Amino acid sequence: MRKLFNVLAITGCLMFAGSYVVKAQDSTAATEATQPAEPAASTQNAVSDAATEVAPAEQSFHQVLKQKYIEGDVLWMTPVLICLILGMAFVIERVIYLNLATTNTDKLLVSIESALSNGGVDAAKEVCRNTRGPVASIFYQGLDRSSEGIDMVEKSVVSYGGVQMGLLDKGLSWISLFIALAPMLGFLGTVIGMIQAFDAIEAAGDISPTLVAAGIKVALITTVFGLIVAIILQIFYNYLVAKVESLTSQMESASISLIDILVKHELFKK
Repeated sequence: MRKLFNVLAITGCLMFAGSYVVKAQDSTAATEATQPAEPAASTQNAVSDAATEVAPAEQSFHQVLKQKYIEGDVLWMTPVLICLILGMAFVIERVIYLNLATTNTDKLLVSIESALSNGGVDAAKEVCRNTRGPVASIFYQGLDRSSEGIDMVEKSVVSYGGVQMGLLDKGLSWISLFIALAPMLGFLGTVIGMIQAFDAIEAAGDISPTLVAAGIKVALITTVFGLIVAIILQIFYNYLVAKVESLTSQMESASISLIDILVKHELFKK
């Protein structure tokens, strides 16, 4: 949870910094626009300057996004943006955790077997302590119960494997919540925007194509933004689910190999 708060804090700082830079650029542009133009040296120079004047640059992607955000009504766009920020915070935390949890199980099994041959169970447990990831933690629990019989080792491995699977799945439910919530908030903003557009038509007493088109466009922006947020989070969610399934398969396969190694070295009490 501490990592999540740190990610949220960094994300918020970046967003505020970006907004500040954009506002500073806008204010600078406005100041330059309000300054009086210097008198031309001559009519010929004025004509040449006008001929060589470059067309104004197009708006950047960030400026266009900011404009659409304002057009979609900040009241309804902000909850969708919060879903994106929180969802990406959970995604970043899970990506880091799952990548750190990845272990080369083949290399670890070779190291444990070598340690058992040379130094016994204590040496193998030391190898597990120095190895990062859920597989090494499961191995340590199995080695710690190796003197109590194969049944106890299997129960220990299965029980602690369930604990590790729960840690791998942690946070995925929140990401799925934001995937479902973002489009619904977008649809809600669209419905409210349509109601406001029809209220404007009723107040005007006439159906103006410009009035209707403007109201519908603004109302649909929230839906588009909500769908984009859901698509982004869904892609990362599927990646995380596939990563968890891969780690789970590795844990199950490696646990079976560990028991085979313990049986091979005859570490169980008769």
